Amino acid sequence: MSFDAPAMAHNAGSFTPCGAKGRPIMEPLALSTLESILQTQGLTAGLQFLNDRVPHRFTGIYRVDGQVLHNVAVIDKQQSGDIGFLMQVPLGDSFCQFVLRDGQLVTTDSAKDARVDASPFKGVMGSYVGLPLAVVPGELFGTFCHFDFEPQPLDDAEFEFLKRAARVLPPFVKPA
Repeated sequence: MSFDAPAMAHNAGSFTPCGAKGRPIMEPLALSTLESILQTQGLTAGLQFLNDRVPHRFTGIYRVDGQVLHNVAVIDKQQSGDIGFLMQVPLGDSFCQFVLRDGQLVTTDSAKDARVDASPFKGVMGSYVGLPLAVVPGELFGTFCHFDFEPQPLDDAEFEFLKRAARVLPPFVKPA
């Protein structure tokens, strides 16, 4: 596999490293870029880098505390400031419950996805991509996710990248 020389594409007020066709740079360069951002600028900057790569409005990390999910960090492309409703979510209502149960969830249009029938957010959160976070294999503490009120696509190559990214995020998430 060959990689395009990096170019910069403008996206929602920030810059994303992109290949010649305007697509985000794929591995291994993107993963090393993410790791560098996490180490030098922190978790929020790392989530911004990940959010810039996808069409989803939100990118977040949630920590499980009993039956409640607590937001650790969230990026909102629209920077609305009105995201209080995202700070705590009952686990049993969330799409994160399916991530923790099944190991991942990708729904590009939740209104048409029977897997999320048990959630009151079906059709409200139009799209969702979630992966589990673990300090060590088998010890899950939360989820990493992209989500949007509108249905949004996610190509297979980006999902593969996100699975790798989810493995490098846990050391940068502060303990509860």
